[in-house]
Amino acid sequence: MQIAQPLQLAIEELSKLPSIGTKTAQRLALFLLKSDIDKVNSLTSAITNLKEKLRFCSICFNISEEDVCEVCLNHKRDRSIICVVEEASDVIAIEKTNEFSGLYHVLGGVLSPLSGVDPNSLKIKELLKRLESEEVKEVILALNPDTEGEATSLYLAKLIKPIGVQVTRIARGLPIGGNLEFADEATIGRAVINRINL
Repeated sequence: MQIAQPLQLAIEELSKLPSIGTKTAQRLALFLLKSDIDKVNSLTSAITNLKEKLRFCSICFNISEEDVCEVCLNHKRDRSIICVVEEASDVIAIEKTNEFSGLYHVLGGVLSPLSGVDPNSLKIKELLKRLESEEVKEVILALNPDTEGEATSLYLAKLIKPIGVQVTRIARGLPIGGNLEFADEATIGRAVINRINL
C-alpha cells in the first residue's frame, strides 16, 4: 500500500530526530494527523520559537534567550568554579539538583576521533581563554563516564593543570537506593575509589 505523500514526508522528517525510528515517527505523524489544528499549530509555533528566540551564550555556550545566559549574568554565583559539561542538557540536569552554585562551560560534545570530533570541534580554546581572564580556582569535569568522556577529561586535565587551576571530576558510584548485588563491577569499583569520610 502506498502511503500518502504528506504522511510519508512527515514520517521521514520525524525519523531524523534522535532516538526516533521509523515506527515511532509513523506513530507520531498519525497522532498529529488525528490532533486538532490548534494543537498542531501550538507545536509548530513552539518549534519555530525554539529556533528563533534561543541561542547559545557567548561566554559559556549554555542555552540562552540573550547574548549572555542567566547563569553567567548572576553575580551571586561562585565565579571561582567552572563546571565543564558535554551539552546544555547537562547544565539543566545539574541545576535541578540545586547543589552547584558556580559557573558552567559547555563543550558541545566530547573527543571522538572515529566520529571526526577533534579538539578544534569543541569549545576548548574558549574554556582556556576563560581560565586566563577569570579568577577561576577550580574546574570540575562533569563528563559522561564513557570512553570519549574519559579521554576528553584526561585531555582537558593535561591542558588545565599547567595553568595552575585545580582540576576535579564529579564522583561516580552507586545511585541512592542502588543495590550492590545488581551493580556492575565498574560501578562498584568507582564507588570504592570515590569513597568519602564520615
